[in-house]
Formats: sequence, structure tokens, C-alpha cells
Amino acid sequence: MEYRQNKYAAVAITRNGIQLARRLGERLEGSVVYGYSKYSDGAAEGPNCYFFDQPLQELLPRLFAQYEGIILFFSLGAVVRLIAPLLQDKKTDPAVIAIDEQGRHVISVLSGHLGGANALTLTIAGLLESRPVITTASDVQGNLAVDLLGQEYGWRADSFEGMKTVSAALVNGEPVVLLQESGERGWLQAGTALPGHVRLCRTMTEATAAPFTAAILVTDRLLADSELLALGSRSVLYRPRSLVLGIGCNRGTSAEELEATVEAVLKEQRLSLSSVRNVATIDLKGDEAGLLTLCGKYGWELALFTPAQLNTVPLETPSAVVFRATGAYGVCEPAAVLSSGAEDLLLGKRASGNVTVAIARILFDGAEEEET
Repeated sequence: MEYRQNKYAAVAITRNGIQLARRLGERLEGSVVYGYSKYSDGAAEGPNCYFFDQPLQELLPRLFAQYEGIILFFSLGAVVRLIAPLLQDKKTDPAVIAIDEQGRHVISVLSGHLGGANALTLTIAGLLESRPVITTASDVQGNLAVDLLGQEYGWRADSFEGMKTVSAALVNGEPVVLLQESGERGWLQAGTALPGHVRLCRTMTEATAAPFTAAILVTDRLLADSELLALGSRSVLYRPRSLVLGIGCNRGTSAEELEATVEAVLKEQRLSLSSVRNVATIDLKGDEAGLLTLCGKYGWELALFTPAQLNTVPLETPSAVVFRATGAYGVCEPAAVLSSGAEDLLLGKRASGNVTVAIARILFDGAEEEET
């Protein structure tokens, strides 16, 4: 039997279950059906349908490693016993869904938020005309899910240590401050509302002015020790992808020198490396090995601009030397401005060795209105 990478594995071990799994496989994009061959009734395998003979204890570990979601068409008790030895971490475990063999109930079992099981449960229930069963407190209440905050925008939590305590405060109605200094503004998920006990703030002073038991912070800044102390241990810090690095460098500059310069400049400016969205530079540097290596290491996109595009950005100190070499009067500053859409730079050109760096913060829709 061939195993292939895909999004969802639907596994069934009874005749009715296999029929339901195959029906779901026809409707759920990215799904592959695995049925117990004894009850396949002679059905043929296909590119997205396979039959197996080995015990489930041997099959499931392979599927756990291959798929984002595992959909199991048998009893909840059997699902729990089978997956228990396979569980590792809520940040890496796949979504697990249990469906009874009559297809009456679709149950979100594991990785409801981070793994997407709750959202997948609703999708499958709609496709099979079944009843979704979701027990996560924040979903039942229509509340804010702190572990999904900004997920669609690529926000990253600095640590998951405070996630449980902040989630508990949210679902138990305790006062929570949510301080957003940067990043996208449309993070509140459809169908949810900001609870009345959550106070949305724009400044640290505002956030710490009133009593609170837990805090959520969205910022690209490195916080001072006094700020961390004020927020307390019951807090979660999210890093939005809100910074653009404009970079210029001499030909052949090593990735190590580029990385060291970027880290030093960001640290000096009290900005988080985790909040860098992308790097921007002149198109002549599109094949620069060190720059490509740096971007590859951090998963940053490399935005390239022609000299003509760069020259559309007014510069305080245009460089004749740079113009003679590249056709542009500057590289790092105009590249950061063009890629970010910002009107001003957070940091103008900073030179170090073979590297120049400028930093711009992206102004997302809605930020202007909130800041005026």
C-alpha cells in the first residue's frame, strides 16, 4: 500500500464507516481514505483511497506523522485508547476527529485550537449533515481563543508558558488586558466577540492603569524589565510580523556578517527578530548568496526593487557613490519604505562593515484611525 503526504486521513474499520469515509473523501478537499480491507466489499483502491490489513496500532503512528488531521470513524473510547500512546505536544500533534459509524456526531478530540480540530469538525459536520461536538470552553462561550490569536497573520507567541493561565482567566471571566502596539487589527475571529472583561489598550500606561489578573500583549518591541514586571507571569506575548528590513551589502558579504549586523541593529533599537516580515533590497542583489542564506534561515521573503523604483523615494542624503554602482541613490532606506508601505522609517540607514540596514514598521489598515 502506498502512503502519500496530504492534509487529512480518514480511517474506517466497518462497512458503514468505510462508506461514510469515502463519501467524505469525495467532498473534503485534501483528504485520503484508509479502509479496513476485510470490509471493503471489493471496492477498488484509487489515488485517494487505500485499504489496509495491519492492526490500527501499526497504521496510526504513520498517519500521525504524515497528516495535519486524522479523522477516525469509530467510537470515542477506541479513539482515545489508540491515540494515547502517540501524543507528544499540543503544538505538534495533528487534529483528531472522531465520527460514529452512522455519521450522527462529529467530535473534536485533540488539538482543537492549534491543530485546527474545532474548525475541521464544523467543516465535516456540514459536509456530512451531522452534529458537531466541540467542548473547548472558549468556543462554547464564543470567547476569545488566546492560542489562536493572529494565527492567520503568522503571529508567534514568544512562549507558551503563560497560555494556560491566560486562557483560564478568559473563560472564567477574570479581568484581562489586551495591549496591541503593532500588527494587523482584524484578528478577532468571525463569530466571536471581545468579552466584556477584556480591556483593549493601545499603550502600556493604559494597560497597567487598572487592575487585571492576566495580560495579552501584541508588540514588535523588546520589553524593558519594568514592563515585564508590570505585566506579571500570567501573560502571553505575541510577535506580529510588522517589520521590514531594508538591506544593502557589498558583493560576497557572508550570511554570518549579515545576520550579526541585523541582530545587533534590532537589539539596539529594542525590536524583536521574530517580528521581521521580510527583507527588501535592490534587484541586483537577487542572487546574493549570503542574503539568500539569511532569508532562508528565518523564512523571510526577499522583496526586490529596480533602481527606478528605489529612486521614487525621496532621500535626505542621496549617495552619488551608490548611484554610480547601482543606478539608485540609495538601497536600504527606499527598499524598506517601498516594501512596508510606511511613510517614515523607524531607523534610517545604519552602516556596519559591508552591510547597511534600515527598518520600517508596516502600518496596517485601521491603525491610523486608532492612533489619531
